[in-house]
Amino acid sequence: MSSFVVDTNVAVAANGAAEQAGPACVLACVAALEAIRDAGKIVLDDRMLILREYLGAVGLAARPGPGRAFVKWVFDNQGVSDRCERVPVEPIDDSFAQFPQDPTLAGFHRKDRVFVAVALASTSRPAVLNAVDSDWWDYREALAAHGVRVQFVCPEQFAKRA
Repeated sequence: MSSFVVDTNVAVAANGAAEQAGPACVLACVAALEAIRDAGKIVLDDRMLILREYLGAVGLAARPGPGRAFVKWVFDNQGVSDRCERVPVEPIDDSFAQFPQDPTLAGFHRKDRVFVAVALASTSRPAVLNAVDSDWWDYREALAAHGVRVQFVCPEQFAKRA
């Protein structure tokens, strides 16, 4: 069973709420989230920071859609060990002890550092799924140098940046 850390933008895009996500990207996000729900495992932090971000961005009361369905699945399965891995993270100022202390990552978006910290704290070394956030693309090589695997659900979003 593959494990994944899922950036919130994947669920937002799957719900059709990310302006920059075209129809092909939306469908790819839906497929990625359904694959995790059907046969994968989500990796979350022990402080519920990621789950709170999901709930704030998509919520359980949001309009029905695949992004909301995924957030509900995460909420419902957060305590099921074969569907959800919880890892400890240690916040330090506006970052995490698990986030690499590397000058090449100094500009990496603060709110996304929890996803990196979780990926690095997990023993399953999950990939981080990203749909439309360019920070992941811009820092992909620096993250890879620290063992963070980023899987781009919508790589066409970054064709102009390549």
